[in-house]
Amino acid sequence: MHIPDGYLSPQTCAVGYAAAAPMWYTASRRVTKVVKSRNVPMLAVLAAVSFLIMMFNVPIPDGTTAHAVGGTLIAICLGPWAATIAVSVALLFQALLFGDGGVLTYGFNCINMAVILPFVGYGIYRLVAGRAALSSGRRVVAAAVGSYVGICTAALACGTELGIQPDLFKSASGAPLYCPYHLSQSVPAMLLAHLTAAGLVEAVLTAGVVTYLQRADIGRLAINHPGIAFEATEHAGRRLSPARVAIGFVVIMIALCPIGLLAPGGAFGEDAPSALNLHKLGLSTVPTGLSKYYGLWSHALLGGYGFHNGDHPNIGYIVSAVVGTAVIGLVIFLIGTTLQWLLRRRAASPRPSTPQGAGA
Repeated sequence: MHIPDGYLSPQTCAVGYAAAAPMWYTASRRVTKVVKSRNVPMLAVLAAVSFLIMMFNVPIPDGTTAHAVGGTLIAICLGPWAATIAVSVALLFQALLFGDGGVLTYGFNCINMAVILPFVGYGIYRLVAGRAALSSGRRVVAAAVGSYVGICTAALACGTELGIQPDLFKSASGAPLYCPYHLSQSVPAMLLAHLTAAGLVEAVLTAGVVTYLQRADIGRLAINHPGIAFEATEHAGRRLSPARVAIGFVVIMIALCPIGLLAPGGAFGEDAPSALNLHKLGLSTVPTGLSKYYGLWSHALLGGYGFHNGDHPNIGYIVSAVVGTAVIGLVIFLIGTTLQWLLRRRAASPRPSTPQGAGA
C-alpha cells in the first residue's frame, strides 16, 4: 500500500499533502488528551510494532504481496489521533531511511494508512462493541472486524488513487503519464490482496493484542474507553508484565522479519518502471512521468531494507528492522514527551487577572 514516487502526478501529490496537513495538526493537539506521560512509552512501542509488521509481506496468489499496518490497534488503545501520529512517523522514516513509499506521495500514503485506516477501523470497532464491558469477548470480535474493514477501506482508497491517474493525466496520444493501471485493474488487485490476506493478518494481530490486554492489564484498554466498565486485572507475575511482553514481542519480530523476504513477487503498484509488464499493459514505453519521478529520493540509508550492494539480504533486513524500530520509537517518544511538556507549561503559566471594576 506504499505508493512510490512517480505513480501519482505531482498535482495529485499536492492534494494528498493538503488533505494530510490539517489531520497532522489536529492530531498533535488532540493526542495530548489521551497520551499522558505514562502512556508515551506505549505509543512509542506501538509505533515501532506498526513499522515492523509492515516489513512482513504476505504473498498473494496472483504474484503480488501485501502487509498489515496495525493502525486500528493503536486507535483502540490510544485513540485514532494517536494512531495518525504513530503511523505517519513510521511511514516517514520508511520513506526516508528505506525508500519504502515516496516523498512526493507521502501525503496520500498517510491519508490511506494513518487516517482512513485507523479512523474507519476504530469507528467500526466502536459500532460493533457498543457499551460492552472492556473484558467482553464482543470487544475482541469488534477489534477483528474493525481492523479488517479499516485496512480494506484503505486499500480501496489506494487503488482508487492509482486507478484514476491514467484518465486524468495522459499524453496527447492517450498514453498514461504516471500510474499505468486503470481502476479496473488497480481496485481489484488492491482489494484482493487485502480481503484475502493482509486483512486477515491485521484482524488476528489486533484481536490477539486486545485479548492479551484484557487478561494481563485491562487498564491499558481503559485509557481510550472512558465510562466503560471494567475490573482491574492482576499482572501475571513480574516476568510476564505487559512491558516485558511488548519488548519481547518486538525482539522476536525483529529476529523473524527476514521471513518477509520469502514472499514472491512485489507489492502491486510498487514495481520499479523496469519491472512493469509493458506488453500486458498495452504500452511500448514506460510512462514518462513515472520514469521521471520514480526514485526521486535517492538518499535512503538502507534502500529496500538492505545494504546497497545487495549482499547478505537477511542481515540487511534485520539491521533495517533494528534501525527503524529504534528511530521510530525514539522519535515518537520525543514527540509525546514534548507535547506533554508544552501542555504542562501551558497549564502552569499564570492567567491574566481580571481588572478590578470590570463588569461581569
